[in-house]
Amino acid sequence: MASKASSKKTPPTLTVSSPGLPPQPQVNITHGNSRISAVLPTGESVEIMLYGATILSWKDTAGNEKLWLSEGAKLDGSKAVRGGVPLVFPVFGTDASHTETSKLPQHGFARTTRWEFLGKSTSESSAVSSMDGGDNSVKLDFGLSHSNLSAEARAAWPYDFGLIYSVTLSRDGLATSIVVRNESEGESGKGFEFQTLMHTYLRVNDIADVSVEGLESSPYIDKVAVKTTTSPAEKLSITSKTDRVYTPAGGPSKPVVVSEAGKKKFSIVRDNLNEVVVWNPWKDGAEEIGDFTPKTGFKNMICVEAGAVKGWQKLEAGETWEGGQIINC
Repeated sequence: MASKASSKKTPPTLTVSSPGLPPQPQVNITHGNSRISAVLPTGESVEIMLYGATILSWKDTAGNEKLWLSEGAKLDGSKAVRGGVPLVFPVFGTDASHTETSKLPQHGFARTTRWEFLGKSTSESSAVSSMDGGDNSVKLDFGLSHSNLSAEARAAWPYDFGLIYSVTLSRDGLATSIVVRNESEGESGKGFEFQTLMHTYLRVNDIADVSVEGLESSPYIDKVAVKTTTSPAEKLSITSKTDRVYTPAGGPSKPVVVSEAGKKKFSIVRDNLNEVVVWNPWKDGAEEIGDFTPKTGFKNMICVEAGAVKGWQKLEAGETWEGGQIINC
């Protein structure tokens, strides 16, 4: 008698899979370990040169460049970069009357010294945005101390200090901040004074169509006319060589807005950086600057620089100071 086939059915195997991680920012060390680049999952990008911790490029999700970089900029570490965002420390310009920094070159040594890359961190604004497009931002940290300086710079500024410079790329903009610490200790520790500034070259299509809002009715030093005065109660337009140090009447938290053809292009909010420098060399100035290329490039840039450059910041042994800016588009 033939046996009957079993009517029992084998239950299907149930496979449980874990959901994949959301996309992560990509951070790479390139150009022979001399540059750090970061790209968000949504396409925004930034590139920083370790020489000077200088930001060379900042692009939005469509690949549009937000910073102006001279075609003649030296990118081999032979001199400060013309364009992007060079970092000024510990003196703005030169000051022969200030004993501590009188022996330093123009704008100090931070923009002409190789920094250390300290690493990255990422953040999410919400679970929904994380699921939708991955991490919202990436922060890149860079460090500089007395030991990183050349023998010449150490002799000219013999103070024990530490700097941490952070560049944060997000979907909405770019933030930069600097922490300054006096690393000397005890009663024998030496205090020091400093100035700092983020020398931001913003890219525009035509300077003739640009206006700057947020500097109205504010005191400023005009370095071209060599005078101190107060700005009128109207937006600033650039029509000639401009080099001004403003102390905006609205304070650091009130945005300084750069518009082009009546449309907002950049909005800058500062933290503990009380001054804003506005600079454009115009035609004659561009001709005089060897690495400013093309010479017509003044039409496509405006420097709006957040800084602490009017007077001096003082740090005693063990003290720390911090300042920064956020640029939104």
